[in-house]
Amino acid sequence: MSVIDYFYSLDPAKLLKNLPGGIAQGILWGLMALGVYITFRLIKVSDLTVEGSFATGGAVTVVLITGGGPAWLRAIFGASSEQFPTWAALLIAFFVGVLCGLVTGMLHSYLGIPAILAGILTQLALFSVNLHIMDMSSNIPVSVDKYPLYVSGSYVLRSIPVAAVITAAIIGILYWYFGTEQGSAIRSTGNNPVMSSAQGIDIEKMKMIGFAISNGIVALAGGLVAQYQGFADVNMGRGASVIGLAAVIIGDVASRAIFKGHINFAVKMAFVILGGIVYYAVVILVLWMKLNTNDLKLFTALIVALFLGIPYLQSKKRESFASAAKGGSGNAET
Repeated sequence: MSVIDYFYSLDPAKLLKNLPGGIAQGILWGLMALGVYITFRLIKVSDLTVEGSFATGGAVTVVLITGGGPAWLRAIFGASSEQFPTWAALLIAFFVGVLCGLVTGMLHSYLGIPAILAGILTQLALFSVNLHIMDMSSNIPVSVDKYPLYVSGSYVLRSIPVAAVITAAIIGILYWYFGTEQGSAIRSTGNNPVMSSAQGIDIEKMKMIGFAISNGIVALAGGLVAQYQGFADVNMGRGASVIGLAAVIIGDVASRAIFKGHINFAVKMAFVILGGIVYYAVVILVLWMKLNTNDLKLFTALIVALFLGIPYLQSKKRESFASAAKGGSGNAET
């Protein structure tokens, strides 16, 4: 096929048809990226727990929705044996994710294990835990026609505003929380742990809380993504850390490009969601261009590398201009 024939074979209508699905998935994965943002930007550590806690959130949500959960849990939420409230399933998934983060936090803070290794250990353990949650099944389907799901790939246009409202609510809660004394202590711990410790802040405790909140949000996002795709899978968190990092970096670069000066914290978090949307828009574009789907991971790595390199290249450019200006000024004085 010639280049001209290749471009003629591309259907713009198909691209426009698939874009809403990319937006919906971008919002949901952007919510997951908010969890990555908390550890990567606020606490300044790399946490790979998210690849396990994301799948845990999906497994817990789908198992509760389809199975109803144990009798004592149904009694707490007033649920029948046939139906478990979707909101309650997501709430429980959040708290299970919090527990996952606490495990990583304890391994890091109290056993001295580096954060990235602590996350790998928790992620590894969660693979077996998730299998037990799913009754040793690697995949459990959940149908929007049978259960009252909040989001679904079968109803994309309805899912977009629902996902946007949930995400906006989470951003609002996080904005309020990180403005409190404890939230400010967590941010201070990431910015300057030595000074924070000198001010009497228990930095190890703050890190644990940060890990917990991060993985709670990731698990919540996992529960929503499982609903959207119609199943929970034990491997659904594979590559989640890279996608989350991509969304964070894309959002960070975009926010700095638009807002040159100080950026409000809520705006920064909103741009993380935008980063998720941009990432999935690129994925949709790659698929539309009929490129090999096996190369998606390669394109993801290239996207992340590109956006990670942009701030560095911009700083080098500013330095070169400053050096040139200084040299020119020196010559003028001479």
